Formats: sequence, C-alpha cells, structure tokens
Amino acid sequence: MSYSLTGKLVVAISSRALFDFEEENRLFESSDDSAYMKLQLDRLGNAAQKGVAFPLVKKLLAFNEEGEQRVEVVILSRNDPVSGLRVFRSAKHHGLHLERGVFTRGRAPYHYLRSLHANLFLSANEDDVRATIDAGFPAARVYPESSKTAESHPHEIRIAFDGDAVLFSDEAEQVFQSKGLLAFVDHESKNAAIPLPPGPFKPLLEALHRLQRTTSEQGMRIRTALVTARSAPAHERAIRTLMAWGIDVDEAMFLGGLAKSEFLREFEPDFFFDDQTGHCQSAASVAPTGHVVSGVSNRQKSEDPKN
Repeated sequence: MSYSLTGKLVVAISSRALFDFEEENRLFESSDDSAYMKLQLDRLGNAAQKGVAFPLVKKLLAFNEEGEQRVEVVILSRNDPVSGLRVFRSAKHHGLHLERGVFTRGRAPYHYLRSLHANLFLSANEDDVRATIDAGFPAARVYPESSKTAESHPHEIRIAFDGDAVLFSDEAEQVFQSKGLLAFVDHESKNAAIPLPPGPFKPLLEALHRLQRTTSEQGMRIRTALVTARSAPAHERAIRTLMAWGIDVDEAMFLGGLAKSEFLREFEPDFFFDDQTGHCQSAASVAPTGHVVSGVSNRQKSEDPKN
C-alpha cells in the first residue's frame, strides 16, 4: 500500500534553511556547482551545523508518535543528489528522522510542492520563495543569520505571524500605502464586519489549527500569535476575519507602530513570518525569521528599476 501525505502537516525545507551551508553557498556563488559538489562530497563525513529552521523542524517532528505520523518534513532543495547525501547524513547525526527528499540540481524546486501537499516551504532563495507564493503555497525566505536562541519551551511550538499580506491579503495595505494612515483607518472601520480575503499563510494557520486539535495537553502543543502594526479601531476587522475563518490565535498584539522585535523577544517564537523586510531584519536579531515575499510592498520592490 502506497504512503499518503493527505491530512498531514507537510513542511518542505531547503538544505540551507535546515543546516548551516553558508560557507558552501559562498563557494557556489563565486565558482560553479562542480566546486560546490566536490566540497560537499569532501565533507560527507562531517555533519553540517544546525541552521535557522532546525529547532522548528525538531519540534514539529516531535508530534509524531508510534503508529501516528501527523507531520512530514521533506527536503526540497536545488542541491544535486550527491550533495543530498550530506543533508541526510547531517539529519541522522542530529537525530532528525527525515525520510523524503527532492533534489533538483539548480532547477526551481517549487514545481514539486503540489505533489507533496505542502503546507509550507522554507528556503534561503528569494526567487524560489516568490515563485512558490505566486503558485499559491505558503513560503518564506529564511534569514540564515537569525537568532537561534528561541529553543526554549521544549514541549511547545510558538509561531508568530504578521497580519496584512501574510495571514490576510494586502487589500488594506494597498489603501495604507496609496492613501495614508487616516484613509486606512477609515477603510478598515467601514469594513470591520467584512472578513479580509485570505493571504498566503492562511493555509498554514489552518493546518496548525487542525494539528493543535489532535494533540493532548501531555504532548507537544502549539501556541500562535498575531503580531501586527494595526491598532484600534483597525484591530476589529483582523479579529473578525479570524472568527469568520473559525481559527483561534492564542495571542494578538496590535502595536500601532511599536517595534515588533521587543514583543517577539518576550513571546520567544520558534519562527516569525512578516512581509516587510524592515520588520524581518529587526526581528532576526531576537528570533528565527522568515520574509514572506508577498503583497504590495514586495511588488513595489521588484518593480523598482533600481533593484
């Protein structure tokens, strides 16, 4: 009987997000893939150091119990198959039970996300993340230099999300950027009872919500937080949107322009997702961080002739 991923929380992750391959990547960027492959083969017996997403993956796999596998983590990498040997050996060395991987040797890997039924793709490659989001899957560009100190709370996964252009669409953000704060507040107040359209990370929040309901108090737990620059009265539409979706978050922070990093320091997330590079760069100093390359802010950046 064939194995099925249906109904599981499936996380696809690149090798650079899971392990610290920054030195190897610098060689790849300055040389070619043959030199990179040789270096990886030469280091086959040396386990790679843990990367920024390693603590998150380790906690996710802890949801799996004897006879019941709730979470699947799959390596999805531009690496060549030979370099993939080191990825699996490194996983085994660090006690991660990973069985599945797809290695594309330079080809964009997002094509395989549909076959994997993936709920999330984490990668250090911005182009791959952008293509994945455009294809309709939640994805984030990890900051390899992010703080890896958020490994507390061993029996609880903590994930924090920005709202607009992440959990929600960028509908309101477009109003803010084109017409300013007063127009944004007026727009959100008038539409408070109308749920926002979903953003790219709604499917991940739904999958986490389903996983949360299958666990007991004695096992691994999930704690989620909405961390947004919205403030009253624009907070109401965000809350009502989550209610309309039938999804609870454990904490909500409506910061009205306050620095998110100080609040993330207290929440101690295993991962934080935001669409704004400024917020991501600040957050990366206190928590593992992923840039969601989505929404009007990132479209403007990509369309700027200087970029």
